Amino acid sequence: QVQLVESGGGSVQAGGSLRLSCAASGRILSIVRMAWYRQAPGKRRELVASIINDGGSTNYAESVKGRFTISRDNAKNTVYLQMNSLKPEDTAVYYCHMQGTWLGYWGQGTQVTVST
Repeated sequence: QVQLVESGGGSVQAGGSLRLSCAASGRILSIVRMAWYRQAPGKRRELVASIINDGGSTNYAESVKGRFTISRDNAKNTVYLQMNSLKPEDTAVYYCHMQGTWLGYWGQGTQVTVST
């Protein structure tokens, strides 16, 4: 059974940094894409960043471009999200997602709170 375990969330002041990690336990057949989403209270879940496993192409939401960086370690089935210059509007629960050949998997979510 595959589980995604996230870590690295927490509380930080505006302008600070956090690094999220998401590691897959269990075997995911042929991961195609890894991504981070977030959901703020009262809002829909939105894509923050994604990375294609084959070639490493990345995609970012406009609101985080230049501040966040997604990366991966294929050997460890782990995806990271480096978040710099954090803003209060980045406050949300952050979820990782891994898409295998047939199935997609979600992490349990980790809270990120940015205060002024």
